[in-house]
Amino acid sequence: MWGSRVIRTFRDKRESVLWGAGGAVALAVILLSCSTTSRTILAPPSIPGAEFVGSEECATCHEEIVRDFRTATHARLQAKGDNAKNMGCESCHGPGSKHVQAGGGAGTIINPRKSPDTCFQCHLDVRASFQLPHHHPVLEGKMSCSDCHEPHKGIATKGAPTNIQQRLKAGGFAFLSRNETCFECHTQQRGPFVYEHEAVRQGCTVCHSPHGSVNQRLLNERNATLCLKCHFQEQRTAGHIFIGDVDHSTFLQQGTCWSAGCHEEPHGSNVTPLLRY
Repeated sequence: MWGSRVIRTFRDKRESVLWGAGGAVALAVILLSCSTTSRTILAPPSIPGAEFVGSEECATCHEEIVRDFRTATHARLQAKGDNAKNMGCESCHGPGSKHVQAGGGAGTIINPRKSPDTCFQCHLDVRASFQLPHHHPVLEGKMSCSDCHEPHKGIATKGAPTNIQQRLKAGGFAFLSRNETCFECHTQQRGPFVYEHEAVRQGCTVCHSPHGSVNQRLLNERNATLCLKCHFQEQRTAGHIFIGDVDHSTFLQQGTCWSAGCHEEPHGSNVTPLLRY
């Protein structure tokens, strides 16, 4: 009995020492990480034989782009000094010395419009979204990131610049027009409609995941679950779901809200506020 107690005490002390040592190492790693950088650092794209020349050199030909770039979200990548020349235009386009020597031209600089890989080197979460079953055809080469995003000015979303926000008036209230990018291709959903689905005013991303989704039509949720996130009322009796004053318990069993013959026009209708026909 006495011997087993000594062994147990020794084992407890040894484990305490090991845990303490491990915790000290982990703490040191955390403190070292926090003290050295506050964000992920990625190497810019490379061009064989080319050197970095700095964003000021780019302004020689691309004056307007460099001028407006100060308003861009991507401008946060810029840094000062010769040791940080690659943290401007060349952080996405690669070193530009050969491009300058050639007086411009394709093949001497990286054009992110041709491939999303340049964008993916920072936007890793977006790369993962495009691997989902339903996504915009960017990986297939039918679209590019710049079809929806403006990398050189504003907040990188077309139709929503930073300096003077584009606003529309509706019912006496002003709201941001964040849907313009989507409406460039999805013209049928633009309207105007006599009866508008109010969710559209909040933005297409309320219902859709633009980069990719496990659901068809890039929907955030499957089937009627999406609609019930907003259109839901307390159950008045067990097993019954009321939306407004109508018991939808049996309707929801027939299919999705827009495929069961009830609300075929989820974006808006010119006939009825029930978003039919």
